[in-house]
Parts: sequence; C-alpha cells; structure tokens
Amino acid sequence: MKLTRLRLIGFKSFVEPTDFLIEPGLTGVVGPNGCGKSNLVEALRWVMGETSHKSMRAAEMDDVIFSGTNNRPARNTAEVAIQIDNHTRAAPAQFNEHDTLDVSRRIEREKGSLYRINGNEVRARDVHVLFADASTGSRSPALVHQGRIGEIIQAKPEQRRRVLEEAAGISGLHARRHEAELRLRAAEANLLRVEDVVKQLATQMDALKRQARQAVRYKAVAAEIRKVEATLFYLRWVNATTEVTEAEHAKDLSIRAVADATIAQTAAGKRRDTAAEAVPPLREAEARAGAALQRLINARDALDQEETRAKERIAELERRMVQLGEDLQRERALAADAEATLERLASEDQTLKQEAQGIVQLRTGVDERVAGAEEVLTAAEKTFGELTGALADLTARRNQLTGAAREQAERIARIESEIANIEAGLAAAAESRPDLAALAATLENAQAAVAQAEQAAVAAEAAHVAARKDLDLTRGPLADAERATQRLETEAKTLMKLLAVENKNLWPPVMDHVQVAKGYEKALGAALGDDLDAPIDPSSPIRWAGANADPSDPALPAGAEPLSRHVTAPPELARRLAQIGVIARADSAKLVSQLKPGQRLVSLEGDLWRWDGFATDAHAPTGAARRLAERSRLADIDGELVSARAELDTRRSSVEQAVADVAAAGTAESGARDHWRAAQRDADNARELHAAAEREVARNAARVSALTEARTRLVAGRDESQAAKLDAENALASLAPSAELEDKLTAVRSDIEGKRAHAAEVRAEAQALAREAELADRRLNAISGDRAQWSERRDGARAQIVTLETRSRETSDERAALAGAPAAFAEKRRALITEIEAAEETRR
Repeated sequence: MKLTRLRLIGFKSFVEPTDFLIEPGLTGVVGPNGCGKSNLVEALRWVMGETSHKSMRAAEMDDVIFSGTNNRPARNTAEVAIQIDNHTRAAPAQFNEHDTLDVSRRIEREKGSLYRINGNEVRARDVHVLFADASTGSRSPALVHQGRIGEIIQAKPEQRRRVLEEAAGISGLHARRHEAELRLRAAEANLLRVEDVVKQLATQMDALKRQARQAVRYKAVAAEIRKVEATLFYLRWVNATTEVTEAEHAKDLSIRAVADATIAQTAAGKRRDTAAEAVPPLREAEARAGAALQRLINARDALDQEETRAKERIAELERRMVQLGEDLQRERALAADAEATLERLASEDQTLKQEAQGIVQLRTGVDERVAGAEEVLTAAEKTFGELTGALADLTARRNQLTGAAREQAERIARIESEIANIEAGLAAAAESRPDLAALAATLENAQAAVAQAEQAAVAAEAAHVAARKDLDLTRGPLADAERATQRLETEAKTLMKLLAVENKNLWPPVMDHVQVAKGYEKALGAALGDDLDAPIDPSSPIRWAGANADPSDPALPAGAEPLSRHVTAPPELARRLAQIGVIARADSAKLVSQLKPGQRLVSLEGDLWRWDGFATDAHAPTGAARRLAERSRLADIDGELVSARAELDTRRSSVEQAVADVAAAGTAESGARDHWRAAQRDADNARELHAAAEREVARNAARVSALTEARTRLVAGRDESQAAKLDAENALASLAPSAELEDKLTAVRSDIEGKRAHAAEVRAEAQALAREAELADRRLNAISGDRAQWSERRDGARAQIVTLETRSRETSDERAALAGAPAAFAEKRRALITEIEAAEETRR
C-alpha cells in the first residue's frame, strides 16, 4: 500500500481545505519555521489513530481544531483524510475489494472522533490494524521526527523488537492477537457465568420441588377449609335471617316516632315565620345607625391623619430653617475667601511682570558673551581634531605593520609544524597496508559454510512444518472426541441434577423406586401422572399405603397387556399397576368400552383412556413421563460415555505423540537455525573485516594523495608568508616618529580646557536666566487661571446667598401659618367624639 494524497480541513493552522499530492519518488515540504511543516506529520499520525493529545502538542484533543485568529472565527470540526493505493491487495480482508482506500478521521468539539474507511464508519482498532499490516501507524518508527534516531539507538530490547517486527511486517499480528485474547477472556467469563446460572437454576428447581410438595398439602388443607367455610356461612345465614326479622319490627317503631316528630316540627315552623316578619324593620334601623357611626369614625381617622401630617410638616420646616441658616453662613465665608484670594493674586501678578522685564534686559548681554565664547572654542577644537587624526593615523599604521609582521611569523611557525605532521602521516600510511588476499579467502570459506547451514536449516524447517501438519490433523479428531464426551457429561450432569433428591427431603417420591422398561416411560407417566410424586413413607400425609390384590378385581379386556409386566415397582403400587393395560393406539375404540371401574388403558405413545370416559392424548405428556424418559436417557448416556471416553483416550495418545514429534522437530530446527545464524555471523564478521580492509586501503590512498597536495600547498604558503613578513618590517622602519605631534596635541588640549570652562560658565548663566523667565511665564499663566476660578467661585457664592435668603423667608412664612393648626384640630376632634358617642347610643 502507498499513500497518494493527504487532505486537511480545519486541522490546526489549515483552516481551508488543503490537498497534498504524494507522487512517486520523494516528496518534500520546505518552508521557514512556523509555516506548519510539523502539522503535516501530526496530521498523518492523527488520522492513523493517535490518541495522546501530548503527541499532538495540545492541552487536549479538541485543540487540534482551528482555534481562530483576529480576522477569522474558530471552527467546531476538523478532518484529516489520506488516500491509499491498494492495487497490491495488502489491506485486511474486509477492505481488500477496493483499489483505493480513503481513511478519514473527523473530530467535533466535546463530541470525540469518528473514523471512516471508504465512507463507512469503522472502529479505531480497525484503523490501527490496517496501518499495522502496512508496517506503519501513528507510533511507527517509520515516522521519524527530531531525536528519533537517538531514541532508537538508546532504546531497550523490547522497543528494538517492535522496530524489527514492524520492519518484518508482522506488527499487525500483535493487534489481532490482543483482540483474540480479549475475546477468549470474554468467552471464559461467559462460561463461568453459565456455570453460575446452571447452579442457580438447580437451586431454583429444588425450591420448586419443595413448593410442589407444599402445593399438594395446600390442596388437601384447602378442601377442608372450604367445607368448614360452607358450614360457617350457613350459620351466618341463619343468624342474618333472625336479625332481618328483628330489624323490620324496629323499623315499624321508628316510622311511628318519625310521624310524631314531623307534627312537632310543623308547629315550630309556624312560630319561626311569625318572628321572621318582625325582624326586617329592626335590621334596617340598625343599618342606618351603623352607617352614620362608621362615617363619623372615618372622619375622626382622617382628622387624626391630617393633624399628624401638620405636626410632621412643622418639624420639617424647623429643620429646614436651621439648615438654611448654616448654608447661608458657609456661602458668605466662601465669598469672603474668594475676595481675599483675588486681591493676593493681583498683587503677585504685578510683581512677576516687573521681574520679567529685568530678566529680559539681562539675557541680551549674556547671549552675546555666549556666542563669542563658542566661536573661540570651536576654532580650538578644530585644531585639536586635526592633530588627533594625524597622530591616530600614524599610530594605527605602526600597529598594523607590527601586527602583520607578528601574524606572518606565527603563520610560518604553524605551517612548519603542519608540514612536519604531514611527513609523519605519509610515513605511517606507507607502513599500514592490510593483507586483502588472506581476508578474501577467509570470506569465501565462511560463505560456503553459510550455504551448507542454510540447507540444513531449510530441511529442519520442512520437517517441523510436516510435524505441525500431522499435529493439526490429530487435534481435529481429538477436539471432536472431547466435545462429544463433554456434551455427554454435561447432559448426564444436567439429568442427574434434575433427578437428584434433596438430602432434606423426608418423603422421596415413589418414582425414585420405580424401574421401567425402555419405551414404556410415556405409558407409565400417562397412567399414573402426578401420583408418581407421592411417597410410600407411612409418616407422609399423602402417600401410597398399598392395597392387597382382591380375587374379585375385574380382569383387563382381552388384547390389553398388563403394564406391571414392564415395570418394577414397590408392592404398594402392585394393585394399581395390575388394573392398567397397554394397547395399540388403533385398538382403543373397541377396548375402551370394555373397561371396568378403576381400570385404565395406555399406549406406548402416551395416550390414556380411563373407565369413566376421561382420555388424554399423547401430545400432552405429564411431568412424570418426562422424568421417566430422563431417567432412561441417563442410563443410555452412561453406556455412551464408556465408549466416548475410550475414543478420547486413543485420540489424546495420538495427539501427545504428535506433540512430542513437533517438539523434537522444533528442537532440531532451532539447532539448525542456531548453527545457520552462527555461520552467518562468522560470514558477516569476515565480510566486515574484508570490507574494512578495502576501505582502509582506499583511505590510505586518499590520505597519501591529500597529504601530498597539502604539503605542496603549505610550502607555497610558507614562502608567501616569509615575503609578507619582510615587507611589513621594511615599511615599519620607514615610518616618521610621533613625539612632535604628541607635544603639539598636549598644548592644544590645555588651551581647549580653559576655553571650555569659560564657555560653560557663560552658557550656565544664560540657562539660569532662561529658566527664571520660563518660571515667571508659567506662574503668570497659573495666576490668570486661578483668578478666573476664584471669580467664578465668588459669583456663585453670591448667587447662592440670595437663593438661601429667599428660601429662608418662605420657610418662616409657612411655619407661622401652621402655628395655630394644633388647637383647631383639637376642637374638631372633641366635636366628632361627641357625635360618635351619640350615634353608638342610638344604635344600642
């Protein structure tokens, strides 16, 4: 299988659908850091089933979805798909009918991933197996990243084994083996569960047996209870009849008492009607008095509320008058502060303007002195710069020539050393020459030994394969014998559990003591039915007590064979069995009419005909018949188990012999392969020695050539360096001395320092005057702003004073108007109280 295309949609930085075609040959992606090259490898690993978000360089798996930028919104899904060429049909069987496989993985935020192959939804395990068969996968060594080679070199043997298995193309077998092991464990768990269920069903069957015996007792007790209940109901009926007679007499007496009470009720109703006629005028008068009283009470409540509001208003007006007085005093104080501040600012403004005029006059003279000092300083610095440049050039030239001479001397010494080393290398290369002829002979002998060992290993492998085939052929019949034996044993165990009698059962059924001939189980079950579940123990409440045969018992009809001839049963059942005949189903019509009381006819198929006309067809078998059949089947199984176990022992011996043959063949194959591997190792060692010798010869030849060329190049370089050293020494000797320039430079430097000090003093004086002028201007601007603010504050205080005086006068007038309100309210309240007392008296 080959990858032909990679498609990304919304995966990390690939927000738009992007297709990468992987053509035959080598395909590379080249780009700067951060362009998304690593995202392509991570996309391949992700679609191959990678489950670790850390391997994706993400905090969680949802982070592989494009998270948005300043210009583009985030996406909710991401999808990666790869196309695989499957013309070689190397894919697993379920996908191998297609020439091209499209494997895709889609993730949605907070909903997990979905895998598809050719549009069909598959499990993650199917994707892992698909790529494992192709010797690749999300964690395959084939995906090499930074540091991967070092990891493989330093890997543990187990990790190297995985690399080799993948290279051999068998890594997919591990995934299948793991899945098979999981299925086997699940099957084992199911088998254990089946055993638990069988045990549980056996326990339930035992409980059902106890319940059946309890049901038998329940039937007898229920019949007795019904008789007793019938007697009780009759006695209750007699008592109820007597009570009905007495109730009818009491009813007559009650009717007469009701008539007398009705007459008395009629008389009382007439008296009530007379009293009711006088009630309406009284109620009307009482309603008028109540309305007048309520109106007066409402007026009193309204008066109280109005008086309360008046008192609250008076208190509020008094508080407002106090507050207005305090506000008036505060505003007057603010106005006075504003006036004083304005006067102080005006005086300060006048003073600063006078100082500014003096500073302007002083700066005019200082600026002229600064200009003169800077011109003198500039001329001196120019002369100093010229002298400094000339001295620097002379010094640099001298240093350059000195350094060049020193470097050439060092280079000459280094070249002499290298030439000596090359001479020593040429001498050593001439001495070390390996013997290629002897190594070639050793290699041929080792290869011949490998060929012989390989033939022996192939023969041993063929013998081993044949032994395994023989083992497989013998294991099939053994498995069949084991399944047959196990089936019979399981059936026997099941029947034994069904037929087993509890240790706690005090009265075992008579069926456990009955033996019936083969083929007569259905007949006996149909004849006796549930009576076979009754015990023969005398202590049981329901039991077979036994009855002696009476010579007067009628004989069975002619043509009916007694069932007792085919049944071995306790003597308690002898008389019952003697009156049961076995006939053919076709003879039932003519023999049923000849039955005497107590007699029954049965067929081998399980049909039943009783003397009283009751009949049962064979398709309705009883539990007793089924149990008798199970007992017969258990006896047959015992015989079948003997032959099955003998066959199983024979097959097992054959398999054991085949296993021994396979082990011997495997041992022989292992020995042959070990010998083959040892011969291969010897041949590899000889081949490596021969190749190393050839490489050494080639290296020596190349080394001699390189050393010779290097010696020629170094000799030429040494001659060139000696000439360059001589030129540098001659130029250094011809340079002029620098003492005269250094003396001139010292004199100019002293003159410049004096002129720089004078210029700095004049410049500092000018800067001080400029700062004073700037500070005066800033203060004048600040004073102008402060004067405007304080003027606004003064005008605002004066306006607020006028407003507060007006509010104070209005509040005083309102307080004077409300001064007489309490007395007026008290007079009105007294009048209302008098009227309310009069109304209450009238209502009473």
